[in-house]
Amino acid sequence: MACTCSPRSLVTAFAGGALSVIVFHQSAVAALYGLSVMPPGFEPWSMSPVPPLGIPAVLSKAFWGGLWAILLWQFLHQATGTAYWVGWTVLGAIALPLVAIFVVPPLKGAPIPDIGERLPLYAFINALWGLGTALILRSLRAVGNSAGCGVRQGMN
Repeated sequence: MACTCSPRSLVTAFAGGALSVIVFHQSAVAALYGLSVMPPGFEPWSMSPVPPLGIPAVLSKAFWGGLWAILLWQFLHQATGTAYWVGWTVLGAIALPLVAIFVVPPLKGAPIPDIGERLPLYAFINALWGLGTALILRSLRAVGNSAGCGVRQGMN
């Protein structure tokens, strides 16, 4: 169930999601890249400029990771115990790849990529992003204090 969270909890969720991209998501990309499993053009921690603003790719990904964390936090703030960890991991593994495959390319005027090749990779990478975000947010314990979404419940 969605809630209206405090500005502090939203900023913390954003920071947790962005940091998770830098640490967990990109480490997964690096591991898969080192195993020659990633498609061409998916280098870890890439500083290649992303149109239209020319922002380095890794910072663009971190920004979107922060926005995804804010969105998912709205639905996972009351989850406790295993549901908290599984919620972040599964939603990361499912929601993010589906948007990356079926929504982003058409918005950019590109065809939808081969799902068979990319979905397993994207699911693995984004599951680690979700798990990493959950770990970071739990570690911070600042998201949704008593004035926010009630994280103390969901951080078990």
